[in-house]
Amino acid sequence: MAEIILVRHGQANSTATDEASYDQLSELGHQQAAWLGAHLAETNPHFDQVLTGTLSRQADTARSMGYEITRQDARLDELSYFTIAHALEAQHGIPVPDSTGAYARHLPQLLDYWERDKISDIPEPFDAFATRISDALDMLCALDGRILVVTSGGVIGMILRHALGLHNGSTAKMMLQIMNSSLHRLEYVHDQLMVGTFNATPHLDPPDRAHARTYV
Repeated sequence: MAEIILVRHGQANSTATDEASYDQLSELGHQQAAWLGAHLAETNPHFDQVLTGTLSRQADTARSMGYEITRQDARLDELSYFTIAHALEAQHGIPVPDSTGAYARHLPQLLDYWERDKISDIPEPFDAFATRISDALDMLCALDGRILVVTSGGVIGMILRHALGLHNGSTAKMMLQIMNSSLHRLEYVHDQLMVGTFNATPHLDPPDRAHARTYV
């Protein structure tokens, strides 16, 4: 049996407009990760393996949590949101969002156009993204023990989509709720993937950490 603990990276550069500038933790992102690591140290700190994608914000989150990375796997990297968003604007006139509210309206549109293969000249078609996440999930389910996976919101959303049989509209709503440094627990048992916990942030529950509950 594999117990898979998914963690979304801490807050990154929220003013970024491209993939490269987004791929760095903010000071708050490091703090969120440190608080999460301290919470795990007090509860259940042991993991048989610690996996991350190859992105800096993912690896730095694991390290700020206090864990050594067993290995990095590019299948756990995030979708190229900014690149796809700029292509969507150029090809269909749907503007890149400039606020949190605009982003909440934009993501379902982006996923819809992307899944229907209506966006060209992007690094990865939707089907390729879905396939690599499915392959990564198969790899995780084949492992034994308690596995920590530090990745990104889009990856977590696609894993939950697979586990729960969601469509794009529901997937977008789920992705929009995934908080920075949140915990998501799955178990692969009896050849089935079970979702036990979604979007838990016990390390951010104290009232004096309300400012640290971020989505972007």
